[in-house]
Amino acid sequence: MRKQRGSSRMMMMAALLLVMHCNAWAQQSPLQSPEVTHTVVITTSMGTVDVELYGKDAPKTVRNFVELANRGFYNGQLVHRVIPGAIVQMGDPKTKDSTLRRQWGSGGESIYGGYFEDELNTMTPSYRRGYVEGALAMANRWPTPNSNTSQFFVMLTDNNKLPKPMKPVFTIFGKVTAGMDVLHAIGKMELLHGVPYLPVRLVEVKATPTQR
Repeated sequence: MRKQRGSSRMMMMAALLLVMHCNAWAQQSPLQSPEVTHTVVITTSMGTVDVELYGKDAPKTVRNFVELANRGFYNGQLVHRVIPGAIVQMGDPKTKDSTLRRQWGSGGESIYGGYFEDELNTMTPSYRRGYVEGALAMANRWPTPNSNTSQFFVMLTDNNKLPKPMKPVFTIFGKVTAGMDVLHAIGKMELLHGVPYLPVRLVEVKATPTQR
């Protein structure tokens, strides 16, 4: 009898935990859209890309990107990494100097004077949405955490398995709203060691806060 009572209590507790888990999941769904705090126009030698930024989801990351952009930091840089069907990456100041070509992809600066931390809050809408096509994310020195500077990438397709283990480790801080055709065209270019053979230049990157 005691064994039956103990077993019944365990089953009741398990059922209660299951209900609590389901309720918590229901409270999180459906997915909410991230709050847009800034819009960005990235003018490249291949065309223009419009982006929205999520300053509530990733405040330090967005502040860093916006301030760098409006200082003209990104202007004149090159796209330095393309993985066809996956990402287009940029944000390395060393790409302004062709004599440093072997070092392209290793450079970066931040407004904080060095590396700054990842912003990976599992409750934010952008984190929950994941690495969808057009997602804008920081390119850190993974697997070293909290190693962000100025480099970023744009997803060319949905990929919520990037990287392993299956959870975001690159801060998502925005999304392309127009100009994915430009990025897909870059993604199909002839490459030399992962870099477009014909240089793709960032002519101007300008960020603007949204109206409240």
